[in-house]
Amino acid sequence: MLKKISTTFIALLMSANIAVSAEFINILTGGTSGVYYPLGVGLSKIYGEKIEGSKVQVQSTKASVENLNLIQSGKGEIAFVLGDSVKYGWEGNAEAGFQSKLDNLRGIAGIYPNYVHIVASKSSNINSIEDLKGKRVSVGAPKSGTELQARAILKAAGMSYEDLGKVEYLPFGQSVELIKNRQIDATVQSAGLGVASIKDLANSVEVVIVEIPESLIEKLGAPYVSATIPANTYKGVVQDTKTAGIVNFLITSQNVSDQTAYDMTKNLFENLPALVATHSAAKNININKALTGMPVPLHPGAEKYYKEKGIVN
Repeated sequence: MLKKISTTFIALLMSANIAVSAEFINILTGGTSGVYYPLGVGLSKIYGEKIEGSKVQVQSTKASVENLNLIQSGKGEIAFVLGDSVKYGWEGNAEAGFQSKLDNLRGIAGIYPNYVHIVASKSSNINSIEDLKGKRVSVGAPKSGTELQARAILKAAGMSYEDLGKVEYLPFGQSVELIKNRQIDATVQSAGLGVASIKDLANSVEVVIVEIPESLIEKLGAPYVSATIPANTYKGVVQDTKTAGIVNFLITSQNVSDQTAYDMTKNLFENLPALVATHSAAKNININKALTGMPVPLHPGAEKYYKEKGIVN
């Protein structure tokens, strides 16, 4: 009888231990018509299958700035974020939407570059950044990474929102619908190549992708780099388009356990084919470039994985 009670007690302890060790992983993404969201869904499937005892969910958000504030306040375990937003958050840049320094932020990996898409309907006669003057433009959700970039690009071109005819602060999908309905002329969208919202727009109306010249990118400086949107990425755009690129990062909190951060990093890189199947932007994820330009300290759990792979000493 005593042996039976002891066995039952041990089993209860083991089950309690499993429950305690189960990790809840909330993946912070962006709008459902962007790239963050489908990649987040793909990542959730990988983590759910590969991280034992994990409970994973995907949260659609207003993207970078909101994601960083949620990570800081403990309301997410891993977030998709643009590099410039990470830098601003770590510094506590109030103009960018951060009321104080976000000191809980820790790095997991640099993933793929975003390409700044300034897209206009062909009928709007917008062919350069200067042509945006007096036009109706959606610059992304308020304080999103896209919106911060729209401000920076206009400033580098000697312009501001005051030069535009009308400014809308809308996510990608809504911006596209307004262009289709001729309620706005152009949209700024910072995303991976082949973003669904712009594909949808190009399939509905004739579009122009506005060039961001090299000289303007030099004015912008780091973390912006010169990039190219290849011809035929979007229907009807048959020439390469010079633009600005900026790296996306996966960011976590120092309060996430070392084991969970290790598991999230390991299963990101060891299941890339499954992630590519959810969105082609994942083709650009490369462990050898994962730490380039990381704006915040690396999480110790992630660092452990990189050491195992010889990426860091």
